[in-house]
Amino acid sequence: MNYRHAYHAGNFADVVKHVILSRIVEYLKRKEQAFRVIDTHAGIGLYDLRGTEADKTGEWTGGIGRVIDAVQKGQVEPQAMELLAPYLEAVHTVNPKGGLRHYPGSPLLTRHLLRKQDRLSALELHPQDAAKLARLFAGDIQVRVIELDGWLSLGAHVPPKEKRGLILVDPPFEKEGEFDRLVDGLVKAYRRFPGGTYAFWYPVKERKETERFSKRLRETGIAKIMQIELAIRAPSPDPRLDGTGMIVINPPYTLESEMQILLPCLTKLLGEEKGSNFSVQWIRGETDRT
Repeated sequence: MNYRHAYHAGNFADVVKHVILSRIVEYLKRKEQAFRVIDTHAGIGLYDLRGTEADKTGEWTGGIGRVIDAVQKGQVEPQAMELLAPYLEAVHTVNPKGGLRHYPGSPLLTRHLLRKQDRLSALELHPQDAAKLARLFAGDIQVRVIELDGWLSLGAHVPPKEKRGLILVDPPFEKEGEFDRLVDGLVKAYRRFPGGTYAFWYPVKERKETERFSKRLRETGIAKIMQIELAIRAPSPDPRLDGTGMIVINPPYTLESEMQILLPCLTKLLGEEKGSNFSVQWIRGETDRT
């Protein structure tokens, strides 16, 4: 499965992923101490929804398109709206003339949320994408763009000098074995930075593969592993992107309750069939020793 960001910008998976990202960053801001976000597979940062790639798939119409439409019609409950606000503000910022033409990728969304003392390290392997990302943040002293294989950053770039932060791993799933690389990368990074928060995105496409992924995560022995999933339809006989998942290690204590408010709302907005559903569960809790 090739999940190159540009083709899927603003789709249902992006919405769920970026809402979770925004809630984690907002929690980190509760303390005055500076933090760093390390985005290992950053992409180009800003996407034209009417451009060649995104317009070719049109997936954004079933993602951010539906969310904005529901917000404009007043169909989102106040509690959910309050939690969505930081994410939606970032989307509106890249569409200053109104409408919905552009979508912020994870590095631009993160940058919008940072305070003056916080920093972002955005890594991207593809040379052309890295160059676009560098131009986007040219002159911004709070952002460092690095052309590098994001997997290498899990050893070389943690812990950050701030000693507080979030490591976002959002690979394109272009190669076989990405689930194993996620687990191996987590183990490597956690050994160096056990106090950090980690958010690992993955596609829900083949259930046996995601179940094996969950089992491997549990076997790491790492405490406090939360698994969040949202499926827009029931599992299909032939593998296809039925849902989106996020593994969060050392999640904010507020995240579980926030997801219980946000996920029913997002499932209602993004679901395509009666089989749509969501779940928030602990693969390992803090006191889980088995």
